[in-house]
Amino acid sequence: MAAAWKVKLLRPLQSRKVRTAIATVIVAYLAEAGINVSETTMIGIIAVGVSIILGIAIEDAGQKSAGKANGVADGGAERQHAE
Repeated sequence: MAAAWKVKLLRPLQSRKVRTAIATVIVAYLAEAGINVSETTMIGIIAVGVSIILGIAIEDAGQKSAGKANGVADGGAERQHAE
């Protein structure tokens, strides 16, 4: 029973979007907490994180519209295992 909640808690970490969002937020908090970082650098870090997330979303939408969802075609299964 205890393993079930761990699986539910850790399952979202399999998503590249979630991992990117967490990394972006951690870097933003670290910079805010005491690392001397200019406002321009902070905006750059957040913008890169948002860009990566949007790029992944567009990639996922393209795969679904092309019938390649879940790594069915063009070696997608290999790509998913490499992530």
